[in-house]
Amino acid sequence: MRILGIESSCDETAAAVIEDGRRILSNVIASQAGEHMQYGGVVPELASRRHCENILPVVRQALADADMTVSELDGIAVTYAPGLIGALLVGVSFAKGLAMMTGKPLIPVHHTEGHAAANYLAHPDLEPPYLGIIVSGGHTRIAEVTDYTTFRTVGRTRDDAAGECFDKCARAMGFPYPGGLHVDKAAQRGDASRFHLPKTKISGNPYDFSFSGLKTYIVNFLHNAAQRGETVNTDDLAAALQAEIAATVTEKTIAAAKALGYRRIALSGGVSANSGVRAALQRACDNNGFTLCMPPLALCGDNAAMIGAQGYYNYLAGITADESLNAQASKELRSGD
Repeated sequence: MRILGIESSCDETAAAVIEDGRRILSNVIASQAGEHMQYGGVVPELASRRHCENILPVVRQALADADMTVSELDGIAVTYAPGLIGALLVGVSFAKGLAMMTGKPLIPVHHTEGHAAANYLAHPDLEPPYLGIIVSGGHTRIAEVTDYTTFRTVGRTRDDAAGECFDKCARAMGFPYPGGLHVDKAAQRGDASRFHLPKTKISGNPYDFSFSGLKTYIVNFLHNAAQRGETVNTDDLAAALQAEIAATVTEKTIAAAKALGYRRIALSGGVSANSGVRAALQRACDNNGFTLCMPPLALCGDNAAMIGAQGYYNYLAGITADESLNAQASKELRSGD
């Protein structure tokens, strides 16, 4: 079964053709990062306009790379939530029109579920149940993946996600957009021991996250230093920030795995590309005899291959939509509770 995946939730216009949920036949991404860099972040209206311009040529290229025509597809999967509403509407509208024109099934995909599915493309032996840790700009979540379309949330961020913390701190440090990448590079040059950052304490669920305090501390620290005319070694500060986020993600994930009896963990999301997070979680899994699955760097960020992969499993589960499908800026994961 060959599924066309379409992704337009933020500033990448992407299309891919995926076979049986596991094999990438094509994967095309038109990134707008260079254009948004001058603004220090994504400008939603500009992103939506570029999606309108890019989506048709990107889909055409994905079909050409897969050496296929639209008539040979078995379904059309599209990210419908969550994300920037204007950006999502471009992808959803295009996918609905294509499905209506061709008579192919329209398959709605939750963006976070798509990130989790990136690991199916890289690890053919990965099957539910397992413990997923999804870390991105909008989400930091530990979830039991009980089957391909059901996620039971174990812990989640109560405020800022890890990626949001990386990006806002990167901007305060003077790094260009996208900031997370530059923090990672700076961290590899820095000494994390030069700074002692605050650790968040949360009452209630021990697996929940909170990164807003860490973000605020670093932004205020840099602002105060600038007012005093002091120079801050941003390489060292970046290293300390990365080490703190990696430690928090790792400690809570490992604790949840032990408590719930999982020995296989799957990391995904944009922040899964961070070298500090990958290394810390890999060390902890090795020390505890756990198996860790991570997507290759090319599948960590937003892409359509992951949407096509999850779309395959959604279709098998009977999750399809008609012309009434609408984009949603926020939407919870399907839960088995």
